[in-house]
Amino acid sequence: MDEEAVRLAVVSRMGWIRRQQAEFGQQDRQSQREFVTGESHYFQGRRYRLDVADHDGPPSVWLANNTTMALRVRAGTDTAKREAVLQRWYRARLNEQLSPLIAKWAPKVGVAVAEVRIKQMKTRWGSCNAQAGRIWLNLELAKKPALCLEYILVHELVHLLERHHNERFRELMDRLMPQWRLYREVLNRAPLAHEDWPY
Repeated sequence: MDEEAVRLAVVSRMGWIRRQQAEFGQQDRQSQREFVTGESHYFQGRRYRLDVADHDGPPSVWLANNTTMALRVRAGTDTAKREAVLQRWYRARLNEQLSPLIAKWAPKVGVAVAEVRIKQMKTRWGSCNAQAGRIWLNLELAKKPALCLEYILVHELVHLLERHHNERFRELMDRLMPQWRLYREVLNRAPLAHEDWPY
């Protein structure tokens, strides 16, 4: 495709591009997190107030009640280490959620999953390698409503059958999870971290 063809393609889609940019720009975002008491943090779509306190034991995180997330670390623990403790907790919670979801959905989709990994991703909610049967999911999904994790998992499982977002992909999604478009909207409406997470 030459430069002129690219330019014409962009110009012809300019209205759509501007609408998408405006919609994305209006989406709620969190400020940079400092992992201090009083700060808001999300888990499964709910907002919790972080309560950070010093203690002499190993670092730990738990939901103290319906509004408070407790973080316990040694005195003097810096921001990066507090963040790492919280990310390990999020990763463990995602792994707990994933086992039953994979057991439920892999047979329905008709695929074998060799491995599911969780990692911090900058540009995607999930990705997969169809040949290896491997799926990667974004750690940020722990902060979104549980139905968003299920939607992204099914989305990636379907990609093991159909690589592209084409008619066959949409038909498979419609058959397996008829409400997937609603779940995608919920995911896209949920507050974003300070990074941008397009999907």
